[in-house]
Amino acid sequence: MTLSFSFSGSFCQISVIQTPTAMSVIAGDCVTFTCIAISDVSTGISWYHQRPGEAPKLLIYETEFLADDTPSRFSGSGSDTEYTLMINGVEPEDAGNYYCMQYLEYSLTE
Repeated sequence: MTLSFSFSGSFCQISVIQTPTAMSVIAGDCVTFTCIAISDVSTGISWYHQRPGEAPKLLIYETEFLADDTPSRFSGSGSDTEYTLMINGVEPEDAGNYYCMQYLEYSLTE
């Protein structure tokens, strides 16, 4: 199966570099992705997973909190400019693209 980062760029003046860009793994492997921001990301990082033909799905928000339905084999950590996504025991359904981006939370007011 293949896991990949397919995006490097900037959003809201926060530029990120994601590594590695692609890897082939075997089910059961442990995998770590790194997201490096050019400047401090005070709000933390969100991680997304996208399977072919599907919309991206939120995995982790505010650096370390699992979104609903995110399996416990996923974990996130980091601070300042360096963040990691870890998958402890990759499953076939984990194949696809992974994205990191600055976490932003908005409140709607009337």
